[in-house]
Amino acid sequence: MSARDEPLLDIAFTGEVIYWRGPAPFHFVAIPDEHVGEVRHAARIASYGWGVVPVEASIGDVDFRSSLFPREGGYLLPLKNTVRAQAGVTLGETIEVRMRILA
Repeated sequence: MSARDEPLLDIAFTGEVIYWRGPAPFHFVAIPDEHVGEVRHAARIASYGWGVVPVEASIGDVDFRSSLFPREGGYLLPLKNTVRAQAGVTLGETIEVRMRILA
């Protein structure tokens, strides 16, 4: 594994699937407060603007790429409808997420 492949952050957490109507309706899981500082630190290198942070994540055996949205001092991980359907998760459900931020 090269240094380029090393993640800036590799975490696992649980969170509730929530609905937030922003520019487009989305379902999200909030990054728990105890990981926000780590995400913020990695974001200084990985963010491509507006505080948005590209990530690789998985829910069960469903892997996907997304970008964290900064929101009220924390971050939200968007869950596209296709990801939710493949993982079989629904609004209000508590899920386990593994997430990596790459350089």
